Amino acid sequence: MRLLDRVFAERRKSGGTDLEAVEMAMRSALHCAGAAALGQLLHYGPPAADQRWLPCVCGQQAQYVELRTKQVLTVLGPTPIERPYYLCRSCHRGQFPADRELDIQGTEFSPGVRRMMGLIGHEVAFNSGRTQMKLLADLTVTTKAVERTAEAIGRDILARQQQEIRRAKQLELPVVAGPRIPILYIQTDGTGVPVTLAETQGRQGKDPGQPAHTREAKLGCLFTQTGTDAEGRPVRDANSTSYVGAIETAEEFGLRLYTEAWRRGWDRADLKVFMGDGAVWIWNIGDRHFPGAVQIVDLYHAREHLWNLAPKLYPNDAARQRRWIMAAQDKLDNGRIESLLTSLRALRPAQTEVIDMVRTEAGYFEANAKRMRYPEFRRQGLFVGTGVMEAGCKTVIGSRLKQSGMFWTVRGANAIIALRCCELSGNFEDYWEARHA
Repeated sequence: MRLLDRVFAERRKSGGTDLEAVEMAMRSALHCAGAAALGQLLHYGPPAADQRWLPCVCGQQAQYVELRTKQVLTVLGPTPIERPYYLCRSCHRGQFPADRELDIQGTEFSPGVRRMMGLIGHEVAFNSGRTQMKLLADLTVTTKAVERTAEAIGRDILARQQQEIRRAKQLELPVVAGPRIPILYIQTDGTGVPVTLAETQGRQGKDPGQPAHTREAKLGCLFTQTGTDAEGRPVRDANSTSYVGAIETAEEFGLRLYTEAWRRGWDRADLKVFMGDGAVWIWNIGDRHFPGAVQIVDLYHAREHLWNLAPKLYPNDAARQRRWIMAAQDKLDNGRIESLLTSLRALRPAQTEVIDMVRTEAGYFEANAKRMRYPEFRRQGLFVGTGVMEAGCKTVIGSRLKQSGMFWTVRGANAIIALRCCELSGNFEDYWEARHA
């Protein structure tokens, strides 16, 4: 009532009302009242006589000592929680059973606040997250708190994924029931993440003699396709895309991708498609974990090889470059890879550097010839480009981990990647509900 009295007094004095100021003031007042009520609700009294002893992890018994108060930041603001404290006289280990029950063990933030910080921390820079917490929820937290909380949630998601991966290695994954899937795609790629100097020690950069400044994050996306549009072009099913990713070896990532594919119903797919660029590690994963899948090299990546070669063949002659690219690209787009190889091997550049480049490109097209039968893939109504993956690299990795001035530890980057993959795959709410199961 005092707040309303001040509002009306201000209005009589000035003749107007600052609605935003009134909104914020009333929100703060309601939060204070709610926090006080919540504190009363969470006031634990002394335990009954038959509940004053609890088992301790050392095998002995912990005895009730007293009630102790802990200040917790809840969605309503700072709230004192009074609860029983038990102490083991043998090992001197204390415990608060109520903290486990309320999910505030080892933290000063309630589950609701941690959930907010996790979702904000995955979306924006941690300092921006702190600002948004204040503006949107009227909660004062530090930048470091947003960082630690978001990364802690991400690490928990990673730990759960590792449990599933270990089960996959032991061939113990359960069969996921569900309807048949007409077409299930896997697309994968890698993108650099800026990391701290300590994370690049001994690693060679892209330029000879220069140290590395990034570490490669491997990302995979899975989605389904039910049909094509009126013009016969493939259509990705809405809300069917899920992501997995991490800065890790190709062997480790292969198991991560396989585990997600199994979860998505790989064994129930009528047609399985594995797509990527020309990186050897990608096709090693495809051959090892997804045998029998249709393998397709991203058409636009394959075209880039021709676009990069043309200026070397005909420097300072844009017209000849354009004619050569049109002829070579026509062969590529129509799946005539043997004809393209013949034309490449017929080239006789004068410079040794260009000779080596032509030989390398010929080897690339020869090694991937079966993955470049684009007319056949189109007749089947399949995607021939990895646009979904390219967008995923920008959305999952680039927009959050590659902002100006950011440098990550591998541990921190992997935590945020896991959190972002979970949220952008639509799995975060399921994870949050199941995290204590």
